[in-house]
Amino acid sequence: MRLYAIGDLHLSFKPNRAALEALEPHPDDGLILCGDVGEKREHLALAFETAKSCFEHVFWVPGNHELYTMPGDERAAEEREGRGEDKYMECVEIARSHGVHTPEDPWVRWEGEGGPAIIALTFTLYDYSFRPPHISRENALAWAKEEGIEATDEALLHPDPFPSKDAWCHSLIAKFERRLEAAQAEGLPLIIVNHWPLRQDLVEIRQVPRFSLWCGSTLTEDWHRRFNAKVVVTGHLHVRRTDWRDGVRFEECSFGYPRQWSDAKGVGVDVNGLLREVLPGPKREETGGRTVWRRYG
Repeated sequence: MRLYAIGDLHLSFKPNRAALEALEPHPDDGLILCGDVGEKREHLALAFETAKSCFEHVFWVPGNHELYTMPGDERAAEEREGRGEDKYMECVEIARSHGVHTPEDPWVRWEGEGGPAIIALTFTLYDYSFRPPHISRENALAWAKEEGIEATDEALLHPDPFPSKDAWCHSLIAKFERRLEAAQAEGLPLIIVNHWPLRQDLVEIRQVPRFSLWCGSTLTEDWHRRFNAKVVVTGHLHVRRTDWRDGVRFEECSFGYPRQWSDAKGVGVDVNGLLREVLPGPKREETGGRTVWRRYG
């Protein structure tokens, strides 16, 4: 019984939906969906239904795209998407209806290969703190706009009922810190799962470096040490890689937009080859602790 992960399926893209159809059965294994499944209910339903048909256990954490409230919604008022926290809870209920574990559920003890361990599903958002020391929070968005960068989140991701995304982020971090502390007391290592990277030094987006503002919070930089992490699993960056910090393995497991996995497709690697093995996973001695770039899986 192995544990795999993939993030950023972005099922609003037709080629990504077609790619997901090729997912092969793993009847005894588990799969983590590491956020950014898509923006609409039907995207989540498709991902969860497909994943559950192939894997015994499926785990999901939200990314920013699941939290989008899309414009031009013509449905009746009672069927329209919520905003902010309400939209998140709508996604949680869709996941639960398909038998998928969410950050709002009791965390699962993994007894398969590489275990035992607790799969700690978290949701942190971001607070614009992944920025140079000389850039203030007040000037952060202007700093990014200097290079023509502004995340779609600024138009579609709402923090309701919180006054700002920063405030929502800090509330979430406090909530999940309490849960991590309680889980740590059980004496087992944790598999910490979050859509956004936990550490700023793992955010390397060479084409748009100032996009780092929307990539996490410095408040989670030491979570892997504080909470006895065995592996940290994230997505969001669309830069597949394996890293080691303080003896802890960090896995960025994005699938990405069609243009970002076309190179892998070109050498015969499909969605199955881009699943990341979380447990048992590679050993540090195999890489010498160096970054392993996973462009082709």
